[in-house]
Amino acid sequence: MLKNIQIQIILIFTILGIVILAGMGFIFSNQLNNIDIVSIEQGKQILTNEASNIIKTTIYAISIFVVIAIIAIIFVSKVIISPIKRITKNAKDIADGKKVDMNNISIDNPKNDIQDLVNAFNIMTIKLNDRFTEASRQKKQIETILLHMTDGIIAFDLNGEIIHINPAARRLLKLDATDDNFDTIFKKIGININIEKIIYLENWTSSEQKVDLQDRYVNMLFAQFKDEDERPAGVIAVIQDITEHVKLDNMRKEFVADVSHELKTPITSIMGYADTLLESDYEKDMQEKFLNVISSEARRMARLVSDLLTLSKYDNKQNKAEKTEFDLGELVKKIQEGLNIEIKKKNLNVECFVTANVPMVYADKYGIERVIINILTNSIKYTPEGGNIKIYVGFVYNDAYIKIIDNGIGIPEKDLTRIFERFYRVDKSRTREMGGTGLGLSIAKEILDQNDGSISIKSIVEKGTEVVIRIPTKINKE
Repeated sequence: MLKNIQIQIILIFTILGIVILAGMGFIFSNQLNNIDIVSIEQGKQILTNEASNIIKTTIYAISIFVVIAIIAIIFVSKVIISPIKRITKNAKDIADGKKVDMNNISIDNPKNDIQDLVNAFNIMTIKLNDRFTEASRQKKQIETILLHMTDGIIAFDLNGEIIHINPAARRLLKLDATDDNFDTIFKKIGININIEKIIYLENWTSSEQKVDLQDRYVNMLFAQFKDEDERPAGVIAVIQDITEHVKLDNMRKEFVADVSHELKTPITSIMGYADTLLESDYEKDMQEKFLNVISSEARRMARLVSDLLTLSKYDNKQNKAEKTEFDLGELVKKIQEGLNIEIKKKNLNVECFVTANVPMVYADKYGIERVIINILTNSIKYTPEGGNIKIYVGFVYNDAYIKIIDNGIGIPEKDLTRIFERFYRVDKSRTREMGGTGLGLSIAKEILDQNDGSISIKSIVEKGTEVVIRIPTKINKE
């Protein structure tokens, strides 16, 4: 465009030059017609003089014309073409998303009409720069949010091709580079869904689905998005990992079922024996037997309710136990002596070893005592008659520890990861026979967690179990 302006200027001055030369030729012709030729020699001399004058005049005229043309071209280039060139360059930079330096757009004559154009362009450029800066900032913010979101986000265009996908979506759905469109992705995970229905039948199509991906559960929400003209532009899929929610819900359902079962069994026994006593006259020995069963089942219910209340207090942070200093070795020996009757009934060989350098521990003494009693009681229950139980009390890495090793029936490897779940039993029927509620290890873990301690269990079926309890010492707290 600018080159065309320059060419047009040159053509204008060229035409003006031709017109001037033609006019001078016309004047020369008239002068010749007005000359009276006396002789041939005189005519030649006159023609020569006139031609010389015309040539000189033409040279002067052409020189002046060239100078004027050059000045005019320089003036037009400076006043019109150069600002337009800069405006054109800056317009291209704006189109490419580059930031424009406003000092590059200026002219010398502020009264020129071109300056009005430049000023208008400057105002537009400033506003566009501000908008580009804001848009760039928002884009970076959105990209950062999408990058660090735990929920997966996938955006598809109308053809089902991926516009954007964040790392969480690839991780949750286990996608690779070949999974690049709507149909491929959702057929891979076993979802029968049509992108056209989501886009054009949004109000009549279910846009939320829960999917089982073998090792996890995800909830998928599909929604269309629109362009600036409010026309459908594509679909966004939001993938939420609800594995923990599903597990907690299943645990809640299982917990309710287990509590109901645990309470129903003793209540049924109590009602049955009580009704039997009321309906018939039995001998004193039989009545005592029935009453012993009723008493035993009632105590079983009481233990269950007590354990449930204990767990509830720890769950709701309502336990107001005070932490104190105490000697862990002495506490373990005291608990062992208190269980001597059960130990002697099964003729077990129980040995306790306490190292001399165990410092005082700092914890809830009553809670730790309950944990040790629970673990040692389990070892006594599940160790066969004549078996061996060894107890070690020591100190390592600023923590005191209790290690209880028995040669009992052991725990299968597949059950070790679940033994701290509430009401989970390796052998439910045998546990109930021995009077367990299925909450002992759960309570033990809750107590240790609240005392900054830990518990770990190793076991081999038919060979025995090793339980290690760690408790912070006073040294660790200083």
